[in-house]
Amino acid sequence: MTKPALLLFDIDGTLLLSGRAGLRAMTRTFAQTFGAADAFAGSSFGGRTDSFLLSHALKAAGLPDTADNHARFRDAYIPLLAEEIEHPGTGHKGLMPGALELIEALGKHDHIHTALLTGNYRAAAEVKLTYFELWDFFEWGAFSDDAADRNALVPIARQRAETYDVPPEALERVIVIGDTPHDIACARVGGAQSIAVATGGHSMEELRAAGADIVLADLSDTAQVLSLLI
Repeated sequence: MTKPALLLFDIDGTLLLSGRAGLRAMTRTFAQTFGAADAFAGSSFGGRTDSFLLSHALKAAGLPDTADNHARFRDAYIPLLAEEIEHPGTGHKGLMPGALELIEALGKHDHIHTALLTGNYRAAAEVKLTYFELWDFFEWGAFSDDAADRNALVPIARQRAETYDVPPEALERVIVIGDTPHDIACARVGGAQSIAVATGGHSMEELRAAGADIVLADLSDTAQVLSLLI
């Protein structure tokens, strides 16, 4: 028998890479909104939420870390991200190996429920996934708008799942699929399993050391990944 599950997918480094469109757009937004250049220089983006990164940038610039400043930044950031993602960018830009094939295959299994768990703002997630034609596969998720602390996102996803008719049996088997130790940590804190893929900035060895339940080089072997999930 197959067991129901709720799969929570990270975006950047797991499903896709945007050629650093997010970094460019966030840097432009901060400069235009608050007058400080290179506000995110030296910041480690992997596994962090947009809200977390903004809080640190505001404090470093000597600016108040307020809800108003967060709203101003977010509202200005989304249109700039939509501009930046159209550019070739730097580094890798594209879907991660096997990401589309896996998402399409999962859609054929009614007992498997998929959602997002990402450090992106919801609107930023929509910009990125729409560009790569993945947005329509995800009805809902937990986002940076919900909490700056990524470790709070699995409980938020569990609560939100009821709104989307995810059955209680699926919530007994929640799996976070991500590419950083922060994804692994948030799964552990939230009582979920973790599958880590080495398609972001961390090696398989680093992901194992961080405590992932399963580590894969990538998602390219659809049959293998499905065997772990369904």
